[in-house]
Amino acid sequence: MKKVLILAPHTDDGEFGCGGTIAKLRESGSEVYYVAFSTCEKSLPENLQPDTLKRELLKATNCLGIPKKNVIIYDYPVRDFPKFRQDILENMIVLSRDIKPDLVFMPSIQDIHQDHHTIASEAMRAFKMTSILGYELPWNNYSFRNQVFFPLNTSHVDLKVAATNCYESQKGRNYLDENYIRGIIRSHGVQIGVEFAEVFETDRFIIK
Repeated sequence: MKKVLILAPHTDDGEFGCGGTIAKLRESGSEVYYVAFSTCEKSLPENLQPDTLKRELLKATNCLGIPKKNVIIYDYPVRDFPKFRQDILENMIVLSRDIKPDLVFMPSIQDIHQDHHTIASEAMRAFKMTSILGYELPWNNYSFRNQVFFPLNTSHVDLKVAATNCYESQKGRNYLDENYIRGIIRSHGVQIGVEFAEVFETDRFIIK
């Protein structure tokens, strides 16, 4: 894939959903763009600076090898995305026109978080001429179709863990546990007879 676009509702979703795959794609020479639609300022503890998650995102994406110029950050209010569906769609239409990605990663269309579901729904409209894969965030998915697997090596997994560790402000969240992150990747690897893998749903796949 020449150009890959990661759609992250919030600043850390892309790393959790496909951080190892991002590392693998960058290693193979793909040009990766990362778009975060919210820096979740109102979710931060009062003692932290409003730009904390923005700074952590830039550190995490740099860890995965994504150039700063390829990181785009919008400022939609967390948990209010449904109110801004049209604006978000128009942002995505511009991204589709300007970047012309060969592959888009987004949250699963089955993700129950209102912000995540909005991003997935609007992405299906904006990128309907593009291959789209949905990534798994298990705490938001009642069900998930394991359809596309990306085998990973140890270095890809280590970079994913390093990227998620950049989110110091989120350390209290149980899904940030390194053993949990590595366990999911190992579990998906077992499913296809390799050591490590990340898994995705196929929303649209175009063979050129």
